[in-house]
This record gives sequence, C-alpha cells and structure tokens, in this order.
Amino acid sequence: MGTTDSTASAPLRSPEQGVDAPGTPGRRPSAALRFLPAGAAYLVLVAVLLKSGTAPLDVAKYTGYAVWAVVLPGTLVFRALRRRPHTLVEDLAFGAVVGLVLELAAWALLVSLGLQSLALAWPLAVVVPFAAVPALRRHWRPSGYRIPSTAWSWAVAATVAFTSLYLYVVALRTNPIVPDSETTRQYIDLPYLLSLAGNAKHHVPLTFPQAAGEPLNYHWFTFAHMAMTSMVGDIDLAVVQMRLMVPALSALAMVVAAVTAWRLTARPWSGPVAAALVFAIGEFTVNYPADVNSWVFGALSVPLMSWASLSLTYSLPLLLALIAAVGDRLRGADADAAVPGFGRGAFVLAGLFALASSAAKASSLPVTLAGLAFAGAVVLLVERRIPWNIVGLGAVLGAAQVFTTAVIFRFESYGLEVVPFGNIKGYWADPQQLRSAPVQAGVVLLTVGAFVLNHQLRVAGLVPLLWRRRLALQPVQWFLLGGALAGPALYFVVNGFNASYFTLAGLPFGILLSAWGYAESVERARLSRRAAIALAAGTVLFVALLTWGIQRYSRDWAEFVLRNTGDLTQPRTYAALLPAVAAAAALAGIALVGGLLWWALGRRAVPGLRRRGGLVLLTGVLVAGAPTLLLDGLQTREHVWESAWPMPAGQVQAARWVREHSEPDDVLATNTHCRPEDDYADPNRGCGNALSFWLSGYSERSVLVEGWAYSPRVMAAGNGAFWDEPLLRLNDEVFHRPTAENVGRLRDEHHVRYLVADRKAGADTAALGALARPVYDNGRVAVFELS
Repeated sequence: MGTTDSTASAPLRSPEQGVDAPGTPGRRPSAALRFLPAGAAYLVLVAVLLKSGTAPLDVAKYTGYAVWAVVLPGTLVFRALRRRPHTLVEDLAFGAVVGLVLELAAWALLVSLGLQSLALAWPLAVVVPFAAVPALRRHWRPSGYRIPSTAWSWAVAATVAFTSLYLYVVALRTNPIVPDSETTRQYIDLPYLLSLAGNAKHHVPLTFPQAAGEPLNYHWFTFAHMAMTSMVGDIDLAVVQMRLMVPALSALAMVVAAVTAWRLTARPWSGPVAAALVFAIGEFTVNYPADVNSWVFGALSVPLMSWASLSLTYSLPLLLALIAAVGDRLRGADADAAVPGFGRGAFVLAGLFALASSAAKASSLPVTLAGLAFAGAVVLLVERRIPWNIVGLGAVLGAAQVFTTAVIFRFESYGLEVVPFGNIKGYWADPQQLRSAPVQAGVVLLTVGAFVLNHQLRVAGLVPLLWRRRLALQPVQWFLLGGALAGPALYFVVNGFNASYFTLAGLPFGILLSAWGYAESVERARLSRRAAIALAAGTVLFVALLTWGIQRYSRDWAEFVLRNTGDLTQPRTYAALLPAVAAAAALAGIALVGGLLWWALGRRAVPGLRRRGGLVLLTGVLVAGAPTLLLDGLQTREHVWESAWPMPAGQVQAARWVREHSEPDDVLATNTHCRPEDDYADPNRGCGNALSFWLSGYSERSVLVEGWAYSPRVMAAGNGAFWDEPLLRLNDEVFHRPTAENVGRLRDEHHVRYLVADRKAGADTAALGALARPVYDNGRVAVFELS
C-alpha cells in the first residue's frame, strides 16, 4: 500500500507483472506519489477519528506510539529474521505484527518489575543494538525492494479507508468515548474489557477485576496491548478502546492479509482480493435488522464483533502473520523465485506469532495446528515421505499451545465441552419423531447448507482452484485447506457460543485460498479492459440491488417463505434458516435464467465475457455477503442493538474519580452486581444477571465483588452463582445494614479502601457516612473511604 508504479494499467497481470523489479527501465514515480495511497488511507482514518470527537493530541500521540513502539522495533527485528526483502509494505506490515509480539515481552517485564514509568523507553532495547552493531545497521535502509503497482496500492488503501468509514458509522459515531449522560447505552461487554486492560497495567499475569485476587485463566494478551498503548502513548484507556485500537488494528489486518496472499500465491492481485474478503464482505444473510438474536450460527466476523470483540480484532493480524510464516516454509521453488522466501527465520517468526496468537484468541492456534497436521498427513500419504519441515513447524506451534494451555489458561475450558453438533442440532431436532428418515436427512442437509451459505461463501474461490488442479495441491494449499476445514469442524464438535470463534479462525485460511483461486480464474479469463469494467459495474449493481432488496423486503420475504414452506405437522425447529436458504435458491434460479438468456441473446453485448460465465458466477457468490456491512451501517442509524445496556454518566464519573484518588493496589467494594436493562427505573423489577462491570472498568481497580458472570469459575460451572457466599453476604450487608463490625472486616480482612454506593441499587448511605469518611458524591453515587 505504501508504494506505487505508474506503469500498471492493464486489469490483468501475470505473477511477474504488477511489480517493478529493481533495475526496471523507465521512469519511476516520485516518492510522494508512491506513498500517496498509504497517506490517503491514513488521512481517512484520522478524519473519522477527529469527526468522532477524538482529541487531535490523542491522534498524534497514538501515531507516535504506533511508529515508535510497534512499527520501528518490529520492522528492524523482522528484517533481521527474513532472508531477502520483497516489498516495503510487506516489511512494515509484518514488522508491525512482530512489534506487537515484542510489546508483550516488554509489558511483562516492565509491569512485573514495577517499571511502568519506563514504558516509553522500551523500544531502545531494539533500536540501540541495531544502531550500534555494524552487522545490524544495514537493516535500517535495506535495498532491493519491488514496487507494487499503482492499482494494487490504491486497491488495498481503498479497503482500509472503507474499514475506517464503516467503523465510524457503526461504532465511533454512536458511542461516546466516555458515557456523557444518564441515558447513555453501551454494549454490555465493553466495560468488562476495559476493566481487563486496566488490570493489565498493574498485574502479571492478569487477575479477575470483578473479584479481587481471583486468577484470570483467559486469553488476555489483547489487554496487555491496550495497557502498553496507554502507558507508552500516555493515552486514556477509554480513548484507546473506544476510538484508536480497533480502526488501527483493522487497517493492519487488511494490509497483512494483502501481503500474506501475495507471498503465498505469488500473485499480487490475490492481495487486494484477500483484504476485501477478510473485512469488506461479511456473512450472507437476508435478515434486516440483523441483531444478535438473528445470528443463527454464533458470532459473525464483522458486524458488532469487529469493534466489541477486541480480542478478535487484535488476534486477526497475528493469525494472518502466523499463516504467512508457516505457509512460507511450505511453498514450492517456483513461488520462491517470484517472491523471495523468509528463509530459516520463518521458524522463529512462526514461533513468535504462534506464542502471541495462542493467548490473543484461544481459537487461533488449534485451527492452525489442525491445518498443519492436515497438510502433513496428505504429504505423508501421497508422497510417502516424512515432511520434516512440517514436523518442525508442528513442534514450534505445539510448544506454544502447550505453554499457553498450561501456563496462561491453566487447562481452563471456559465452559466449552465436546458435544458433537451441539451448536446446530437444535435446528434438525425432531423430539416427537414425526419426520420420516428421508425428511429428517433433508433437514440435516438443510442445516449444514444454511451454515455454508451463512459463513462460508467467501471461500468459494477455492472450488475452481481444487477443480482445475484435480486435488493435486501444493503443501501450502493443503495447509490452507486444512485450516479452512478445521474451523467449522471444531465448531461442529465443540459446544457453546464461543465455539463459533473456531469458525472465524478458519475463515482467513479459506479466504486466502479463495483469493488464490479467484486470481487464477481472472488470469485464465484474460479479460479485456472493456470486459473488466463490465464485470466491475455488474458487481456493484448486483450488490446495490441485493442490499436494497434485503433492506426493503426482508420481513415480507421471511413471512412469505415461512408461510409457504416447511413441515406443517409440528413447529419447525429449522424455521430461522429457511429465509436465507430460499433466498439463495432464488438467486441461483435467477443466475441460471440469466445465464441462459445471455447465452441465447446477449453474448454479443460484451464479447469479452463470452465463455466467462464461471468467473461472473464466482464473483457474484464471493460478494453475496457485501450487503451485510452496508446494512449494518443503515441499521445503526435506525435501530439500537439489544445488547446495548445502560451505562449512566453518574457511575462512570464516580469510578473515574476513584481512579484519580487511589493507588493501583487499592481494593474497592460496591453494592452493584447486576446490570438492569431499565437502570433501576422499576425498583420491583428483578435483575438475574451478574453483569455489572462499570466500577472496575472505569476505575481501573479491582473490586471485592462486582459482576462475576464472566469469571472462569462461573463459565466452567455454568450455574451463575458466586462461589463465596459468605463474602458476598458480608459485602452486601455493609451497604444495606452497615455496622462498625462488618465495615471493619472489609477494611482489615479484605483490605478495602473505598466503598462505592449506587443509590439506585439500594444503599444506606446515611449510616455509611457515620462509619466511613464521605469523599465523593454526585447525587447518584457516593464514595466513602475506609481509613
């Protein structure tokens, strides 16, 4: 994305085209023009941040943090590990991911030693040796870069810009950095994630902030990254979470996807295709509005999850870089001639990316290991030899998985368990056994087909790749195919909503293979400029019509389908799947009729597309999920997510006051454990959850007992009860029936410094004021200090 070539004008290029090799004759564009796409993408990102209320100083500080503490040290180390340079954009992209890994090591050392004040200086540990050691100095200014084409650079930059605009519409514009009114609503997980980042500023390993001292056996590397961003950049954690990290990491993921696809396929244009498929195109659905309750197969990769599942967003560039490092060692000699391989440094890179991925998102490494095992098994069976490079990579990745499972997760399953088809068998359930065996088999196939339609259309490009090669694949292709299959397979075997993240972990593998297949299909088609323009225009028109149709007729379509299809003898457990399956069938019928008409009547209209119907069809399938993001933007303007819960400014103000007037090791106590949807408007309305995270989130302090719903103990037990009833009873008695004795016990036995009482949740603040020193009161929340 950072460099261009003005000679690139043809819509189609061979693997050797689309780049300028060193020494290519002809006039080169100036450096300013070569970096224009990257600059434009950056300016769009800055514009949306400023438009959404981010302070210019925070944007400047974050930019400085990213350059100084992520890109610079990471790029130097990456250059020292890879054998020969390919492109500058690749060095910077993979260098940034290496920087994220190095940052984790710096965080662990600084926080464990209590040296957080030196966080800004940690990159010197890399910069100084690379400046002082003669053998390392050459990595400051390497030579021999290839220059991506102008079109390639602008295509990737456009995807990044689209990412920024999408996030502005669906998240940045609608969510204040800090809740600013008593009616502010916020996605329920965000204060919890903020509390983990606050905890990471002071604890190695992390503890569970809502129950002081409780261990957190969880994938928490994301929150170490947030803590370092805040400490190095001197930026408020709320700004990091609500504005800066998600757009930046999403942009990084797009660029890493592009350079990974180019590296593995040796085809430059597979890069922009992969970048678009990773983010700009979502799952296929015909629901509008498409809220959490309409997610029939668990979490989606883009809507909501990109800005609310921070671990998913953080893990994606790490996973893509891991795929690149592993895949690089599995490429053939012909690919290495077109794109220089990493060399043996790929094993070190794979180890770094595997270790970081393992506890960035727990689903990433198992899928990668499964893909690698799949490739090894195929090579062993087909070539009758032991693939030692795969064995070596497996040992590296396996060691990372074992370490994380034992040390970080401590063998905690977080409620996941092996239940074959537990996540989807409810759709084909027939409790009264009213269906015949053939009908039941049809319902099972309908369910699996609906899953493929919903989650897997973006990997359709692998079909022509497998077909043309007659399954005679390279090891790197078997690796990608194995990962693409392993994600859904694990989702089918492991039960629980969080198992859907296995599906999302498998998608990058399938998308890279899909981009490979699509790039080969375009090469074989040899489109003229006119035909390429016609294909692009037709694609835009198809996406626009599909978006309009779903937005306008979604409800009518669902009613029509459910009224005219299905098993009438009992409630249809598969009913939620029918509208999308019927829509896909209708689109397939339209495509068939259109193809016949084109063959019979319209072939002369665009001669360049004759005998290229397969490419047109493949393009339509790949972009069928494009309306998802567009509709997500419309939905944000017209509807509120049902998982957006009250986050009153009064609570947040009190919590932030406590942060400014307490020490990191101070323990707080509060009377709120649940998060009512009506913010206590109805005092008689019960609150059966334990989802209160506001105090720990915005104070960045641990609370004796706050909301415990996401604790490893509760997730594993599945019963929702707090594990220490005497402690919970003591905590609540202090707020509802305070005495000198129970207040003293909190202070002396549990080291509580502040009592934070939300009057709406019920508290005897008058009695507390007689037993503890009042230090803050905003009318809703009162804070008392125990001296």
